[in-house]
Amino acid sequence: MEQKKAEGISFFEKNLTVWVILCMVAGVLIGKFLPAVPAALAKFEYAQVSIPIAVLIWLMIYPMMMKVDFASIKDIGKNPKGLYITWIVNWLIKPFTMFGIAAFFFHVVFKALIPPDLARDYLAGAVLLGAAPCTAMVFVWSHLTRGNPAYTVVQVATNDIIILIAFTPIVALLLGIGGITIPWNTLLLSVFLFVVIPLAGGMLTRNLVIKNKGEDYFNQSFIPKFNNVTIGGLLLTLVLIFSFQGDVILKNPLHIVLIAVPLIIQTSLIFFIAYLACKKFKLPHNIAAPAGMIGASNFFELAVAVAITLFGPASPAVLATIVGVLVEVPVMLFLVKIANRTASWFPAEPNVKSM
Repeated sequence: MEQKKAEGISFFEKNLTVWVILCMVAGVLIGKFLPAVPAALAKFEYAQVSIPIAVLIWLMIYPMMMKVDFASIKDIGKNPKGLYITWIVNWLIKPFTMFGIAAFFFHVVFKALIPPDLARDYLAGAVLLGAAPCTAMVFVWSHLTRGNPAYTVVQVATNDIIILIAFTPIVALLLGIGGITIPWNTLLLSVFLFVVIPLAGGMLTRNLVIKNKGEDYFNQSFIPKFNNVTIGGLLLTLVLIFSFQGDVILKNPLHIVLIAVPLIIQTSLIFFIAYLACKKFKLPHNIAAPAGMIGASNFFELAVAVAITLFGPASPAVLATIVGVLVEVPVMLFLVKIANRTASWFPAEPNVKSM
């Protein structure tokens, strides 16, 4: 198992929580002692979108999108139960449990600790996380749980298509219920910028490279070149964001812990809903584990990008999405251990290469 961890998750990814904390400290110090830096960067924006942050977010998302093989969708009909569970949990359960759990903690349990205006903003950030199920790191979680790689690809590919359709209306609905009014055109613009464009570009790049060099070259030589690009883009983005977030963090350091509580509960709950549903339908472990992981994990890069576009980089809503990054890796690695230790719950089936 230790060898699989080494192969499946890089040093930077495994210690992502540590890097996020360091970026938080660096960003806060920049905002405190070099306020001219975030002030200057804030001037570079177009249509409410920070250009420097947008470029870094594209660096995060683009390599992920190149990994998605949409040609695999043709195999959906061969074993659809795991996909049905993934779709139902990701889009009919997860966004709404996130809203309910986050609202309960921010507005009820932590009412004496979080002012109402901040609670509303934190809830908005949680909603954005809940409506963005994982599309990239799930490949890592699937690998660490010995998941069926072909099936995982189909889960991710179909999930990306659903994001294009369902993300905007679900976010608009839940933010509206939470008392937050957002312009539809801004939300649609953020999805276009941070899903449609990198997804189309990733597909085009993938097809061109495979056509000219072959699939083995693409998987073994081309994609590895970008392994640290996503993490590097993420960390630089966080430094910038935390430079804008300095005042909020310095005034409310306890809030990071308070935000993490409902996010951890939500992550664990969604994993067990999907995982146990797969057990109920007697699916093999190599399908059940990725099904649980894809819902539990978040496409936090998209959530951060949309939060910045909707509310600005200095918004507490952005801080909530960043806390999602902070807790993501340690919680998911813990769930990976649970999945591996409970493999005997599921019927034995060979880990085949195709569906």
